[in-house]
Amino acid sequence: MEIRRVQMTGGSSYVITLPKNWVESLHIKKNDPLGVLIQPDGTLMVTRNINGDQIQRVKEITVDQQTEPDFFLRLLIGTYIAGYSTIKITTKDRIPGQIRVKLREFSSMVIGPECVEETDQSILLKDLLNPLEMPFENSLKRMFVIVKGMHHDAIEALLKDDPALAEDVMDRDNDVDRLFWLIARQTNMIMQNIHLSRKMNTTIVRMLPHFQVGRIMERVGDHGVRIAHNTRKISSSDVGPDISTHIQKASDAAIQAFEKSVEAFFTHDLKKANRMIESIHQLEENYNLINSEILSLPATVAVPIRNITDSIRRTGEYSADIAENVINYEMMIEDT
Repeated sequence: MEIRRVQMTGGSSYVITLPKNWVESLHIKKNDPLGVLIQPDGTLMVTRNINGDQIQRVKEITVDQQTEPDFFLRLLIGTYIAGYSTIKITTKDRIPGQIRVKLREFSSMVIGPECVEETDQSILLKDLLNPLEMPFENSLKRMFVIVKGMHHDAIEALLKDDPALAEDVMDRDNDVDRLFWLIARQTNMIMQNIHLSRKMNTTIVRMLPHFQVGRIMERVGDHGVRIAHNTRKISSSDVGPDISTHIQKASDAAIQAFEKSVEAFFTHDLKKANRMIESIHQLEENYNLINSEILSLPATVAVPIRNITDSIRRTGEYSADIAENVINYEMMIEDT
């Protein structure tokens, strides 16, 4: 850290000098305008970006015939989440067909990036989405609706022997991933550009709990998929009416806990969040009852039911995690 002493000029203005290396690196000249932003912790940010323009970050990925397609897809997703506005894929010869397939798959998996230029040796993807058009809360609320529906329909697929509905639940997981990756992307963009956080009317302190809750919702969605996957291994006749009733009861309680925790998050209700956390242990009786009743069943039936029960339990536990985030979030923003 460089230490600069405050000086007074004109009898009423306080000034400090700017580091020479910083000025030269940005090619700042005499009379150039600079923006000065006061941060919540009292520090000052000096920036040349006085208009608050979005930072255009470019990532170039080089591929060849030996590039593993799934690895390439993971690189694309990681680059997207990191907040790059432009992704350029290049090769010395010709872009392999499998790479083009993964590019199309990537475009269908994320929100924003589109191909704007393409040749035999290069492809240019640009993010066409304005981050201001997708506030965090809107994405989270949509995630909640999708995830809640996935869990409900996965249980219904089990009780009604509906494999098509189970398949639809698994397909919906892509929608949840798309929304969470967008939230993760916006989080990284805000951390890199203070102007964007001001335009979105948020701060890093306020944004991080939304990211954390989004991550939890994404995991609840994964358990909805796990339930749907296990329902395809058994039928309602294998389960029997008694265990089916207990599964339905446990599922309803878990979904109710999920609803209450998310409602507490959006309404900033500390007391509701605390009541939700206190009530989680009451759900354990249903899980233990199911697990004891499946001991007499064949392993081919008992194991999938145990997996379903475990995913229902995890949904309830994740709901408590969301409620804990409510309390942590409210304590953080009291001083911001």
